[in-house]
Order: sequence, then C-alpha cells, then structure tokens
Amino acid sequence: MYIPEFNRQEDRAATLAFMRTNPFAILVSTVDGIPFATHLPLLIDDAGDQIVVQGHMARANPHWKSMKESEESLVIFHGPHAYISPTLYEIRESVPTWNYAAGHVYGEPRLLSDAEGLRATLHRMINTFESSYMAQWSELGEEYQNRMMKHIVGFEIKAKRLESKFKLSQNRTKGEQAQVIQSLKRSKDSAISGVAELMRQEGLGH
Repeated sequence: MYIPEFNRQEDRAATLAFMRTNPFAILVSTVDGIPFATHLPLLIDDAGDQIVVQGHMARANPHWKSMKESEESLVIFHGPHAYISPTLYEIRESVPTWNYAAGHVYGEPRLLSDAEGLRATLHRMINTFESSYMAQWSELGEEYQNRMMKHIVGFEIKAKRLESKFKLSQNRTKGEQAQVIQSLKRSKDSAISGVAELMRQEGLGH
C-alpha cells in the first residue's frame, strides 16, 4: 500500500483499535493465478508481539482451497471515508481529495482442520459480535451445531507485516483541519461523520 510518511499510522494500539472497530474486512488470496476476494467479519487477536486474524467462510466458497501456508494472503480493513472539498481550504489553488483509513495485514493462512479449533473460533465470534446469542446457540442441539459447522471452514493468519494508513488531512494547516472536521461531523452519513471523529481522535484540528 502506498503510504506517504505523514499518513503512516505508527501507533500499534491505534491500528488494532481501528481494525477491531471495523471488523468486516476483505480477504485476498490468489486462485489459479488470479486475485480472489472474500468479504467477511474477522477477529483480531494480539498475543504479545504476534497479531493473529481469525475467521471462517462458507465451505462452498472456493477461496479456502487456495489458501496455502506457503503463500501470503492479504486482509484489508477499511473504515470511514469522505470526499474533502477544496472550499474547506484557506488557499484557493487547491484540489479535492478523499480522506480515509485502512489497515493491511499480510501473512500465511492456516486452515483449522480440527472441530475443536473451529468451534473455539465460532464461539469467539459469537461472543464478540452478539454475546447474547450464545445461549440460543447452546440450546440448538449438538446435531444441529455439527451440521452447521460442516458448512464452514475456519482459518487463521499470523501477521508477517502490518501496514496502516490514516489519510486525514495531516498535510493541511490546523485551521483547515478544523474546518474539515466541522464540515464532516454535520453529515448524517456515518461513513462521513466517522472521518471527523477519527480526525478528532488523532488530535488534528487544534
């Protein structure tokens, strides 16, 4: 990913928080020499110095058959984004741009071949995204659970590289940043107002 130095997010904690706040990611691998992408929710585990991404996909999806431990996959986490009008800048000779944040995780995937590993991942996802559903899931019966689990394939990716880009008007003046924040936060579209909040969290505009 192309990252100008002033857009590079060096704060590991901020990157992990961003990924966890935006868990619906894009997994990209190579299938028969062609990039293949799957959109899916993922878990992010930070065990010491090792970041591990976990999830599952439909067994009917051919993507998992191409995921090899000897070949890197790419996971793209994407968050709020917004068009930035040049009218928000102090200098008339300005052009439009787009503010956004993204995180890339590169690593070799490992399929979860054992039922226990898959069940553990599934339970973590339930507890992360809707913990109240766990009671209902537990009451559905082992036969039904096993039948449902046969339709999915679990995987994990240990990060070899982590890239994080927060393009949030860092190259503009504090006054211009403040104008951008004020303009974006008025929007009813959370994808737009979310950029204003991210800029505020990064300490921009003041």
